[in-house]
Amino acid sequence: MQAQTLEGGFAHPATDSAHAFRSVMEAMARPGTIHTLTGATPPAPLSVAAGVTLLTLCDTETPLYLAGAAECEAVRAWLAFHTGAPICGPSHCMFAVGTWEALGPLSAYPVGTSEYPDRSATLIVECPDLAAEGATLTGPGIRDTASLSLPETEAFQSNAALFPLGLDFVFTSGNRIAALPRSTRVL
Repeated sequence: MQAQTLEGGFAHPATDSAHAFRSVMEAMARPGTIHTLTGATPPAPLSVAAGVTLLTLCDTETPLYLAGAAECEAVRAWLAFHTGAPICGPSHCMFAVGTWEALGPLSAYPVGTSEYPDRSATLIVECPDLAAEGATLTGPGIRDTASLSLPETEAFQSNAALFPLGLDFVFTSGNRIAALPRSTRVL
């Protein structure tokens, strides 16, 4: 087994994952806010924020889809060692990671059912940049409005129209993270 596979995980798993979990949940609870994640060094092409998010949220019972460049042996081996998450296709995943272009089309992912809306996918979208500017956001967790640099707006508007069904999104860039839950409206 290569050293890169064994390295790069949390140095202090209990505390590092607790801090990361809190940051991810803060990002979900307050759409449009940007948070910093640290504690892990995943293999390329994963960003630090994407790697930390995956280490925090995935385990042996969390099907994961790797899209585009994220579907490589280094990432597969690293995730297998550190999380044990089974790799699957988009139609059966709980989480998916990749660039916006690689993750398309959004119709390939589960959006939940009327009985189980929580059985939807969360897409971790790797972005070249992440800023609190661009599209205007409203909804739960946002006092008046917030802004976030999104890859587009129409897909997120269509997704919000499915509520309580729909996809949730986590945007990552370097060590920064922001989230867009399905309850957020994009103007």
